[in-house]
Parts: sequence; C-alpha cells; structure tokens
Amino acid sequence: MKKIETGPGLVFDALVDGPDDGALVVLLHGFAESFHTWRSQLAALAAAGYRAVAPSQRGYSPGARPDTADPAHYEFDKLVADAMNVAAACSHAHNRFHLVGHDWGGSIAWGIADRYPSRLASLTVLSRPHPKAFNRALQMADGEQARRSQHHEAFLDPNAATLLLANDAQWLRERLAHSSVPAAAIERHIGVLGNAPAMEAALTWYRARGAIRTPLGAISVPVLYLWGDADDTVGRAAAEGTGEFVAGPYQFEILSGVGHFAADQAPERVDALLLAHIAKHPV
Repeated sequence: MKKIETGPGLVFDALVDGPDDGALVVLLHGFAESFHTWRSQLAALAAAGYRAVAPSQRGYSPGARPDTADPAHYEFDKLVADAMNVAAACSHAHNRFHLVGHDWGGSIAWGIADRYPSRLASLTVLSRPHPKAFNRALQMADGEQARRSQHHEAFLDPNAATLLLANDAQWLRERLAHSSVPAAAIERHIGVLGNAPAMEAALTWYRARGAIRTPLGAISVPVLYLWGDADDTVGRAAAEGTGEFVAGPYQFEILSGVGHFAADQAPERVDALLLAHIAKHPV
C-alpha cells in the first residue's frame, strides 16, 4: 500500500501495481466496500503493462477524512477533484488516463467523463447507471428502482453508522455476503470500513449527495458499462437506459447471475472485459 498526498489533510491510502511508465488506470470503489475490491483487476492490469492505482477514497482513508460534521467536505465536486488530483499525483496532471468506477465510484467516474472528457482515454463503470438513466428509472410509475434505492434514505439517519456496525458489523457482513462476495474479501472490506469514523465518513457521502442529481450531458468518452442481472440495487430499466446517454463508443455487458459487487463476485469476467476495452482505446 502506498500513500498519495494531494493537498493539506488529504493523504490517500492506495493500492498500486504495474510499471511506473505504464498507461495510468485509476479505479474508484463504492459503498459498502473498499479499494480492496480491485485486487484482481490491479494484478491483471499490471500484468498487461498498465500502471493501476486504486485509492481508498475520501473518508475511507484515515489520512483523508475531513470533519463529517460538515457534509460540505464530502460534496460531489470534492470527490471528483480527489480523483483528478490522484491522477495528477501519479504524474498525469495533463496526460490522458483510463478510469474505472463501481457504485459511488461509478457516479464520480460519470461526472469526470462529463467534465473532463479530453482527459480520459476510456471509461469503465460497474453497476452504476448514467445519472440521467438512473433518475428516470427512479421516477417510473412501477416504482421498482425507487424500491431498490430506498436504503439511501436509511443512510441519512444520524444513528446509521452505529446501526450498520452493530453486532460486529452484522449489516455490512450480511450485505456483502448476500451479493456472494467471498469471505476473505468481506474481511478486507471490514478492515477498512468496519469502524465508526470510516463508516460515518462513508455515509456522509449520501448526506452531501445533492450534486449527483445534477444532470450530466451525453458522454463522449468510450464507455464499457457492466451490470449484473442479479444486482439488487440497480434495475434493468436504469441499466438498459444508460446507452441513450452515451454519444461515443458504447459497450453494454450483462453479467448473468452476478450481483452488485461484480469485481469481487466475478473477478475473471471483469478482468477480461476491462482489459479488452482499454486495449481498444489506448492513451
């Protein structure tokens, strides 16, 4: 594990693999997981000659954990800036790089692709639909996506962190196990997120999430979108609708029988699709 400093009070833990001169691939994790979700992809990317960097994001890293009493510290713009600053700290302040994101990391990745398309060679997103497709699905009359997303409201409860960590992080363990995350991976995620300061910070992302509702434009960056058809938080309407908001090259892959945490549940399938995608769109 390495430390990446991007500014005062912002020192990110990061998993890094691959040659220093390899094309950069930045991988952004989501909730309720950690940067360990990318272990297989980091190794696969490094073996293919890429420089792969997976930061433990704002609040998850003890050295990059601003005061959660002020949700403004965790606003979407700051999360986007963190990812761009990590890339800059990896000697890519102006060079193009590949970006990968899952869940919340996927939301950040869509935002970066919208705001900084010239900086990205490719975009790969797991689970998280384009925000416009997601928002449209949330408003559908059948209420399916709204039901799938109702846990977001529970995360806003002031006592949510205590509840999620009660009984030796029972909720966190059950959430990951329900999506067939291997036991060893669950323990690694709990090693990062299974404490009150980290969990409180992670939940503050939801409390400061207003900017993620801001409509994004059509994405011009080449996109690979991966969705498991057993994902309990993202329905088919949002997933299939994502392509309508991508103006550039687009590849949509449905992972049969895979749940929300695809990188942990089906690492070899994710590895193969990711490597093929970024190879088609070199820096």
